[in-house]
Amino acid sequence: METNYKHTTVLLDEAVDALVIKSHGLYIDGTYGRGGHSKLILQRLGDMGQLVGIDKDPEAISHGEVIQKQDQRLTMYQGSFATIKQMTEEKNFLGLVDGVLLDLGVSSPQLDDAHRGFSFLRDGPLDMRMDPNSGVSAADWLAVAEEDEITDVLKRFGEEKFGKRIAKAIIEKRQSEVLTTTHQLVEIIDQAVPVKDKFKHPATRSFQGIRIFINDELSDLEKALDGILDILKPGGRLVIISFHSLEDRIVKRFIRKHVQGDNFPRGLPVTEAQMNKRLIAHGRAIKASKQQIDANPRARSAVMRIAEKIL
Repeated sequence: METNYKHTTVLLDEAVDALVIKSHGLYIDGTYGRGGHSKLILQRLGDMGQLVGIDKDPEAISHGEVIQKQDQRLTMYQGSFATIKQMTEEKNFLGLVDGVLLDLGVSSPQLDDAHRGFSFLRDGPLDMRMDPNSGVSAADWLAVAEEDEITDVLKRFGEEKFGKRIAKAIIEKRQSEVLTTTHQLVEIIDQAVPVKDKFKHPATRSFQGIRIFINDELSDLEKALDGILDILKPGGRLVIISFHSLEDRIVKRFIRKHVQGDNFPRGLPVTEAQMNKRLIAHGRAIKASKQQIDANPRARSAVMRIAEKIL
């Protein structure tokens, strides 16, 4: 059963201000979570407005279905935002959406619930799946993964410079005991990391890397972006909040690519129209204010980017 964990939505007003440009529009919150953004979006919508909430997490869906019963403008859809194009096709929304919001990464309730296995600060089952009913848990993967694979995940997705040492320690430890809890993994990492960061827990990067891998987070983001321009109508907004440099890099490159248009050979005479520019970037990256970070330390790594479809 879900506990009512406190959830402070990062960049709430900034994201919704950028997203909702028509009170009668159709919007998609691709990462419903506990409805922080969705509730404010609904407040900004008129009677004819519509909002679709998407989430992998069945607990998030259950939360949204309670709101949906009270407000028929909200429709919940369980699944990954990677399937956002297919979902809009099924609902005949393709090319009709006025805005898409993606608030990436793990939510505060997921982190705060020890039974989900996301947190290195709370002992619980070593799971880390956003949808606990599908896929392979972190424990199951770590039980069979080769040392090179674990090293690659820790270095590539967690940007952990001691990834090889940690992977070797995991392989050695699992010879004598089955790794089933977050506390076990934290102890292994703590002992394997030779130099500690004063400002970051030694397990931060490893947990992040394993979580991103287990949930295919970067792949899901790339798949969503591949179809997102077909979802939006001209003038529609794309608002994405990232909490990790790898996520933000993908978003930044996507926006830049479609702002610049097709890459023609230098010196070739082409018109502006022929360049097939599809997006306008709205300002620079937006970060949380000091006040927001003081209220929610997790906001310190948040980066929001805004773009508008023009073609």
